[in-house]
Amino acid sequence: MNPYIHLTQPLIFDSHAHYQFDAFDRDRDELLSNLKKDGVCGAVICGSTLENSRAAVALAEKYPNLYAAAGVHPGDVNEAGHFAEFRNELESLLKSPKVVALGEIGLDYHYDGTNRELQAEWLGGQLELAAALKLPVLIHDRDAHADTLAVLKEFKPRGVVHCFSGSPEMAEEVTRLGMYIGLGGSVTFKNAKTQPEVAKRVPIERLLLETDAPYLAPAPFRGKRCDSRHIAITAAKIAEVRGEDVEYILRVTRENARGLFNLTSDFKFLI
Repeated sequence: MNPYIHLTQPLIFDSHAHYQFDAFDRDRDELLSNLKKDGVCGAVICGSTLENSRAAVALAEKYPNLYAAAGVHPGDVNEAGHFAEFRNELESLLKSPKVVALGEIGLDYHYDGTNRELQAEWLGGQLELAAALKLPVLIHDRDAHADTLAVLKEFKPRGVVHCFSGSPEMAEEVTRLGMYIGLGGSVTFKNAKTQPEVAKRVPIERLLLETDAPYLAPAPFRGKRCDSRHIAITAAKIAEVRGEDVEYILRVTRENARGLFNLTSDFKFLI
């Protein structure tokens, strides 16, 4: 049973986690093996480099309720070099049977000295590759809202802006493009300003829930390691601000993820 909320069936789908990261080395197999009994029907393990994208795919292949996304994060492009040098390697990885998306990719202007031109090169190249392979994308946007929105309007990808930190008005523009808004533990933080309002206003059919595990654990666990079970807390907060039932939130976001990631017969077995 989920330690944070009683669920009548596995309703939690985590649309963005990083279970290949070192934070899970000590108990990864135990945790992942028990997700379903704790109310988690599925999760997407997201890559941020080619190396850990391969690790994400390997984990997804090991567990039937896990899927993978492969891509290069904007914070890692400086070490990677130019996109054209790695396109074929990434494309090969994306053709793995358990890969359901390209990501996480995007723009990150948070730190001084970021190479914005190289980030734009990688983002554009990966969006073109996603379109060619008919894959949705997982978009990272940190302190780059205007440029991110401009790129999304140009390419019009299927996908989600994960860990959404923009304004409610930006969320409206993103959903108008047919994309999803991904919300996680930060919606529960005491200093959260825009996320609760976004959670209240986003159309339910355009909402996904996520952890970004091992990061961004919801209150009162902020600062500790996060995992997919914590989505129950996030969902309870979103249900509160929307005036809706928590199981309804979990059920609809599960189905939203199922549609975005094109999960069909194999997913039915898990729920």
